[in-house]
Amino acid sequence: MESVGGTGPAGAPGAPASKEDKEGPKCRSRRRWRKVKAKASRLMHSMDLRTMTQSLVTLAEDNMAFFSSQGPGETARKLTAVFAGIREQALGLEPALGSLLGVAHLFDLDAETPANGYRSLVHTARCCLAHLLHKSRYVASNRRSIFFRTSHNLAELEAYLAALTQLRALAYYAQRLLATTRPGGLFFEGDEELTTDFLREYVTLHKGCFYGRCLGFQFTPAIRPFLQTISIGLVSFGEHYKRNETGLGVTASSLFTSGRFAIDPELRGAEFERIIQNLDVHFWKAFWNITEIEVLSSLANMASATVRVSRLLSLPPEAFEMPLTADPKLTVTITPPSAHTGPGPVLVRLISYDLREGQDSEELSSLVKSEGPRSLELRSRPQQASRSPSLVVHFHGGGFVAQTSKSHEPYLKTWAQELGVPILSIDYSLAPEAPFPRALEECFYAYCWAIKHCALLGSTGERICLAGDSAGGNLCFTVSLRAAAYGVRVPDGIMAAYPATMLQSTASPSRLLSLMDPLLPLSVLTKCVSAYAGGEMEDHADSDQKALGVMGLVRRDTALLLRDLRLGASSWLNSFLELSRHKPHPNSAPTAEPIRRSVSEAALVQPEDPQGMDPLKDLKLHDLSLRGSSETSGTPELSLSAETLGPSTPSDVNFLFRPEDTPEETKAQDELSTQDRGQGIGATFPQGFHPRRSSQGPTRMPLYSSPIAKNPFMSPLLAPDSMLQSLPPVHIVACALDPILDDSVMFARRLRSLGKPVTLRVVEDLPHGFLSLGSLCRETRQAAALCVERIRQVLTPPGTTAGV
Repeated sequence: MESVGGTGPAGAPGAPASKEDKEGPKCRSRRRWRKVKAKASRLMHSMDLRTMTQSLVTLAEDNMAFFSSQGPGETARKLTAVFAGIREQALGLEPALGSLLGVAHLFDLDAETPANGYRSLVHTARCCLAHLLHKSRYVASNRRSIFFRTSHNLAELEAYLAALTQLRALAYYAQRLLATTRPGGLFFEGDEELTTDFLREYVTLHKGCFYGRCLGFQFTPAIRPFLQTISIGLVSFGEHYKRNETGLGVTASSLFTSGRFAIDPELRGAEFERIIQNLDVHFWKAFWNITEIEVLSSLANMASATVRVSRLLSLPPEAFEMPLTADPKLTVTITPPSAHTGPGPVLVRLISYDLREGQDSEELSSLVKSEGPRSLELRSRPQQASRSPSLVVHFHGGGFVAQTSKSHEPYLKTWAQELGVPILSIDYSLAPEAPFPRALEECFYAYCWAIKHCALLGSTGERICLAGDSAGGNLCFTVSLRAAAYGVRVPDGIMAAYPATMLQSTASPSRLLSLMDPLLPLSVLTKCVSAYAGGEMEDHADSDQKALGVMGLVRRDTALLLRDLRLGASSWLNSFLELSRHKPHPNSAPTAEPIRRSVSEAALVQPEDPQGMDPLKDLKLHDLSLRGSSETSGTPELSLSAETLGPSTPSDVNFLFRPEDTPEETKAQDELSTQDRGQGIGATFPQGFHPRRSSQGPTRMPLYSSPIAKNPFMSPLLAPDSMLQSLPPVHIVACALDPILDDSVMFARRLRSLGKPVTLRVVEDLPHGFLSLGSLCRETRQAAALCVERIRQVLTPPGTTAGV
């Protein structure tokens, strides 16, 4: 077998230099990793689950026998123990995965779209098994070689053993979900107390092993270097977040202290786990908004398409009239956003590849908001293009708490070039300063303004598509629902990329993947949703900093950059000196307690009782009344609050199963749940199995069922059938390994059951947020192109096949 880390004949003294010898160690390391992933991928696709498990068990037993015969050395003992653990976990995991595979097809949208959280969990476990199988084969082939790197291979095996142990726990949790949810449902349907117990138990699981050596093992190999960079940057940023000032100061200091996290994967994983469990939503807002810094955004724009128009506009908070779809002679008043902070302007960004009629008008120029030196990318041209028949209205993602159209501008410029239509991206206000329904109000107001003033935007408005990713996908659905409730024009279609449609704190099989997802951990997802729901209270001690805003902090910290560079360099030097002091002297006696235990040793220790969680937080409900009135038409005021909508009957909210699947699904789940239904959470794991528990203390994660999250304008999956009937054709592009995959699957199933036109395309091996990674690799480019194609379908008039 080909060696991953061994030395071939080309490495012999006197041999001619090969191409690999001429390249740097970084390039060789990247090539070796890609070879490992390619081999693991081939193993995964060429073997069924049982064959893979049996092969791994056989190799583990062979390696156990070899290393146990090597004497009483500590390294041989550890290798014997780690292979014994691999054998035990693989044998225990295989039946659980088999049971999930047996019923996974019942939760697909259709036979052509085999995707749901159960399939994703099995796929992820198979990736881990395939990597261990490849590594075990490598050890068996090279264990006698003098070039065999014992410590490196032991650390790799220990890390993946810990990951396999945690994946086994997730498989048991998934079985528990099958036993508790109703037929066809992907979301936990137990009572509120049982839901809380389940989530409390789940969040105590150890997560650090997935953020060290195993980081991103489930994704395409081209994504791994990016994820490593993000994780190193995150833990370095988090280390200085409370010490220094946010903005460039933290960024500068982090550059000097990131080295030790780059060379120590276990330390990085532990620090990553601490950050995601304990830091509040303001940390994530600050970290995600790093891309808003002028230097970074300029670099990103240099690599994107060049457009003729990129203008930030400020829409004044003035009411205007919109014609009703049912009777254009009647109108309804669209009032400016007012929730929480009162009436205020709405910022939008107009992007157009060509300069079109109306885009250089005085009326539009009067709305332009200065952005400094880059505020005007509008360049004079001898000719103007005619108005486009189409318009795209875009809502950006960012968990409702971070980012703006500036962060998403690179791929929006590509869209503008490929589609040939103007794009209006909405910079809605962000939580926790502006919780629900402020963002919805601003997006709806901007959408109606765009329809009324489409001529200024360079469009005739014949075809309008709403497009958004993640939180923006949620806003696409809710803006359309609100437009239908107001009686105004709904868009001609929606393209939503990996949207969030269920914002309640509830479990689903895909959300179990948040235990290992580096971009969307469950605690971060919950904190963002809590902030949007109004449950994340501001820290008034930092009110002065927050009042400055992200760009204000950037401008302030620029003046202090040299000071921070000096302090950062000093911290960097001290950190390495500190590591040197902790390094044991060759002649020193061994300490009673090692600084850090190995992963396998920690995995084999009997877990302690999980620490208690924070008590349930009370959520302060805000007035959800979203009213619009018309003085000219006599139309009664519209109230879209949860109180006015009233409770939905089972016939109104029938999203748990499809009628044609009910008998088969009911029979399958009854067989699974006969012995499990009604048992406590403690019965989730079989006797003798103990997953690793987190050592980071109580998680700062609100675990409660918020009444406001049940509002259909916040969780469109919970909207009654009568509301969903008003939606236009929907195109969803989701990720198979996304923790919110089940949101897309269940929403598509609901629309399909109502006879609404809906498509669901699930891309493989990519993380949540791939649109912002469009230029990273071939897979992300293909996924981004799929989103463009879905938008083009919406903008193409019915009965024609030509592009827009």
